[in-house]
Amino acid sequence: MNKPFIIHLLLFLPLFNCSNMKTETQSIVVPKISITDRLDFENVSKVLEKNTTLNTVDWWEWEKFPYQPEVHFRIAHNDSLLFLKYYVKEEHILARQTQPNTAVHRDSCVEFFVDPLQDGNYYNFEFNCIGTTHLAYGPDRKERTFVPADKIESEIKTWSTLGKNAFEEKSGIFEWEMVIVIPSSIFSHNEGLRFSKLISNANFYKCGDDTSKRHYLSWNPVKTPNPDFHRPEYFGVLKFE
Repeated sequence: MNKPFIIHLLLFLPLFNCSNMKTETQSIVVPKISITDRLDFENVSKVLEKNTTLNTVDWWEWEKFPYQPEVHFRIAHNDSLLFLKYYVKEEHILARQTQPNTAVHRDSCVEFFVDPLQDGNYYNFEFNCIGTTHLAYGPDRKERTFVPADKIESEIKTWSTLGKNAFEEKSGIFEWEMVIVIPSSIFSHNEGLRFSKLISNANFYKCGDDTSKRHYLSWNPVKTPNPDFHRPEYFGVLKFE
């Protein structure tokens, strides 16, 4: 390879977004873990950080929304419970919503969409940065059935380092973490669901429609003309131990 070609190649390398070098379909082996202590932020975090790999939500598709916060997550299960932990670093945080099934995607938000049985129907778990949860079920964006708010509040557990109280947008450099515990019973359209040996389709997202730097990132690539997370054809794969 001659020197002019090398120089020419190096000039163009910065144009490539590293996230775009992902394979077209991401997959994760979801480990089975045991948590014998009380379920809280510290205990769940400790077990996740010891037994799971750190995954990245960094697929950026839409040039109209160039801002890319730093987002990572961990995932595990114990057959009847699903454990998630998100790590976020961003310039603007916002948490207006405090009631289940409200528009949490407009706040600083992380999301987990999952089709547990790979049958074309998925649950969209959406969490703003103080843990307010939006959850519905169906085959696409238009056909959604809400999981009742009282069921969400009684069964899903969230702990955020930003607390539970609502706030208007704050600007600066913020790093926050959130632990989420999701019981299999919340998958109310799949009675008797257990996670062991399950193979599911899923995607993980970060957004913030009403923040000063509106943004849309995903774990598995979403190849649509405009931001659209309700696209199960772009889900990756979760393989539960």
